[in-house]
Amino acid sequence: MASAREIRRRIRSIKNTQQITKAMKMVAAARLRRAQERVGLARPYAAKLEEVIGSIARAGGARHPMLVKRPVKKVGYVVFSADRGLAGSFNAQVIRHALNEFKGKSRDEYVIFAIGRKSRDFFRKRGYPVVGEITGLPDFPAFSDIKRIAESIVKLYEDGTYDEVHLIYNKFNSPISQVPVTKQILPLQDVGGETADQPKANYLYEPSEEEVLDALLPKYAETLIYSALLESKASEFGARMTAMGNATDNAAEMISTLTLSLNRARQAAITTQITEIVGGAEALK
Repeated sequence: MASAREIRRRIRSIKNTQQITKAMKMVAAARLRRAQERVGLARPYAAKLEEVIGSIARAGGARHPMLVKRPVKKVGYVVFSADRGLAGSFNAQVIRHALNEFKGKSRDEYVIFAIGRKSRDFFRKRGYPVVGEITGLPDFPAFSDIKRIAESIVKLYEDGTYDEVHLIYNKFNSPISQVPVTKQILPLQDVGGETADQPKANYLYEPSEEEVLDALLPKYAETLIYSALLESKASEFGARMTAMGNATDNAAEMISTLTLSLNRARQAAITTQITEIVGGAEALK
């Protein structure tokens, strides 16, 4: 059994760790609120783009290569992860989901664009075809932070280098629920799907529908990539807040258990001392 001194040392160490995890939980909670706001603000822009593009696509007056499915020879996967750990299963579950997507495919049939240090390091160390990466993104990234790689991905698809592009990221449902998903963004499918109660809008296109599509479709695909990044960031903060909250609770439980052990050790020491005193007194008789 550990001595009282060793138990006290462990209690102090766990209390220090508990203070750190509690502070990290509070920081993650504050960042999560702001990340959720950014996700909400990005949705109306993407929704309006989809509405306009869907209106043109439904009218049938113009076609664009980004809307046409072609034989799939090579696929580009954009995998979103975090740069750091201490976020529960956030990184592990998105990487595991990506590996399931790659299963059954030859490494010549796909390439990976890694967004985040964790996914980049994992796939590179194991020899997966990583052709692009972005690391060191801020907690609240702007579109300019991923503009270069987003434009590159869309351009490579337009040039025929890849026949499909998929996003793999953690979709934010709540602070305790982040679900890894795969979303195809190229070719664009079911854009602006019309519902029965959706009001119809008539647009006038200047100079033409084809030129409007040429300008809007790449922007829309880039917007989907940025939206996935915002979802991933919100999921990261939610996962980190939950993980640090659990760590703080576990630390409190360990402190309680160790305090009980400390009290028992002290009681045993006192009992031993009393026994020795009584034994010494008996020996003097």
